[in-house]
Amino acid sequence: MLIGPGGSLFELFNPQKRPSLVQGKGPNRWDWALLPLVLALLMAFGFAAMQMSRPFVVGEVLQVSLDPSYLPYYLLRTILRMFTALAFSLLFSFAFAAIAVKYAAAEKLMIPMLDILQSLPILGFQAIAIAPFIALFSGDLLGVECAAIFAIFTSQAWNMAFSLYQSMRTVPPELSEAARIFRLSGWQRFWRLELPFAMPGLLWNMMMSMSGGWFLLVAAEAISVAGQDIKLPGIGSYIAVAIESKNGMAIAWAIAAMLIGILLYDQLFFRPLLAWADKFRFEESQGESAQQSWLLDWMRNSHWFRAWTDSLWHWLSHALSWFSVRYDGTSAQSRVRVANPFWSRAWDIALILASLSAAISLLVYIHTEVGWGEVVHVVFLGLITLLRVMLLIALASLVWVPIAVWIGLRPQYSQRVQALAQFLAAFPVNLLYPIIVFTIVYFHLTPNIWLSPLMVFGTQWYILFNVVAGASAIPNELRLAADNLGLKGWLKWRRVYLPAIFPSYITGAITASGGSWNASIVAEYVTWGKTTLIADGLGSYIKQMTEAGDFHRNALAIGVMCIFVMLLNRFFWRKLYLLAEDRSH
Repeated sequence: MLIGPGGSLFELFNPQKRPSLVQGKGPNRWDWALLPLVLALLMAFGFAAMQMSRPFVVGEVLQVSLDPSYLPYYLLRTILRMFTALAFSLLFSFAFAAIAVKYAAAEKLMIPMLDILQSLPILGFQAIAIAPFIALFSGDLLGVECAAIFAIFTSQAWNMAFSLYQSMRTVPPELSEAARIFRLSGWQRFWRLELPFAMPGLLWNMMMSMSGGWFLLVAAEAISVAGQDIKLPGIGSYIAVAIESKNGMAIAWAIAAMLIGILLYDQLFFRPLLAWADKFRFEESQGESAQQSWLLDWMRNSHWFRAWTDSLWHWLSHALSWFSVRYDGTSAQSRVRVANPFWSRAWDIALILASLSAAISLLVYIHTEVGWGEVVHVVFLGLITLLRVMLLIALASLVWVPIAVWIGLRPQYSQRVQALAQFLAAFPVNLLYPIIVFTIVYFHLTPNIWLSPLMVFGTQWYILFNVVAGASAIPNELRLAADNLGLKGWLKWRRVYLPAIFPSYITGAITASGGSWNASIVAEYVTWGKTTLIADGLGSYIKQMTEAGDFHRNALAIGVMCIFVMLLNRFFWRKLYLLAEDRSH
C-alpha cells in the first residue's frame, strides 16, 4: 500500500495529479487577507537582517537594555537567528541522513561522529567557532552573528539528523520494494519516498530543535572572546543581563516575550506544516482527528498562493528527473549490486588504525599535560553524571511515554498542547536559578541531589515529542484491529502501542541522553547573584575549568564526556535501536 490520506507518496512533486481547490486566476478575499501578513513578515525579517550586518570591532560594547519596550526588537532578532540556524540544520540533516543510509562504510564513521558532536558542550563549539567567524567578517557584526547562529545550529542539527536517519532506516519493506519496481534512483527515492515517510516525525523534531535553541540561548547570544563579553541584542542576552542584575521583573518580561514568540511561530510556521504533512502519514484515513491550521486553510483558498505553489511543484517535478535511472531491460532484482568485501575490510582497517592513532595521541597528551591522577578524578565525576543521566531518563520515560501516547492518539488534543509543550521545552533552565537557589539554601538541601532535575528539565521533551510523533503515525487499521480483538489495558500496550512507538522512543531517548550530558554544565553549577551551588559531576568540572581558563583540563573533561556518550550509545542505546529497527521490518 503506497497511499496515505493525501494520495500516493509518489505524487509529492506531481502537481498535475493534485486537484486544485480554487478556481480563477484573479485575487480573491483570501489573497487580500494574506497580503498584509506576508508583507509584515517580510519587512520585519528584512529589518532584522539589516541590523545583523553593521560595523563592529571586538571590544565595542553592545548595549542591552532591560526596558520591556525593547523586547519586541530583541525577540525579532532572536527568532531570525533561530530560523536561520534551523534552515542550515535541515540542509545538514538531509545530506547526513541520505549519505549514512545509502553508504554503509560512511555510516560506520558518521554515526559515532554524530554521537561525539551531540555530546560536545555548546561552550566547546563556541570556543572553536568565534575566532574564525570574526576573522572572516573582520570589522563587521556579521561575524559575531554567524558565531551565535552556529551555536544555535549545534543545539538543533544533531537531533534532526538522527531523527531523519532513524526514519529512513525504518521505511516499511513494501514501500522499499515498490521503489525498486518503479526504478527510482537514490535521488528520487529520497524525495518521493523517504522524506515524505519521515516528514511527520521530522517536523516534531524540528519543533523540539527550535525549543532546544531557546534552552541554550543565553550561551549562544552572550559570547566571550579575547577577554571581552559580547551580548548580541536578543532574548538570550536580555536574560543574561537580568540574571546578572538579579532583576526578577525583567525575567518575567522575558518569559512573556518567549511565550509570545513561540505562539507566533507555532501558528505561522509549524502548525501549517503539521497539517500539510498529515497526508504523508502511513495509513488510509485520518478521520476527524487531522491537524488543523487556519493559515493553511487561507493559503489553500488563495488564488495567488495556489498559483505560486503549482509553479514550484512543477519545477520540482522536473528536478526529480535529473538523476533518473534508465531502464536497461532487466528486473530490479538482477540489478542489485553486491559490495566488494575487500573495500569494506580495508575501510574497517583504516578506521581501526585512525582510532588507535587518536588513542595513542590522547595517552601522550594526558601523560604530558594533566597527569593520570586527574584522569581518574575526571572519570569518577563522569560516572556520577552518568548515574544522574540514566536515572533521570528512566524517570522521564515513566512519566512522559504514557502521556505522549495518549496525546499522539488524539491529534485534536495534541494541537492544544503543542504550543505549551514547545514553551516548556524552550524554557531556559537559567530562569529557574533564583527559585532553585532560594529553595536549596532555605531548606539546607543537598545540591548533589536537588540540582539533578535541572539536567533533564530541558531534554525530557525530546522523549515527549518523538513519542507523540510515533503514536500519531500508528495506522488506524492497527488500532481498529486491536479494538476488534478486544485488547485492553497492559495487553494492548504490550502488543500494540509499545512496539509501534519503540523506534520513536529510542530516537527521543538517545537525543535526550546526549542533551542531558550537555545540560549538566548549566545544571551542576548554578549561580544567582553572589550565591553559587555546585554539585559533583563532569558538567560542574567543565564549567569551573572554563571560568578558570584551564584549557588542558577543560579539553580532558570534554574528551571524557565524549567517550562516555559514545560508549553509552554503542553498548546500550545502539542495541535498543537495532532491536527497534528489526521490529519495524
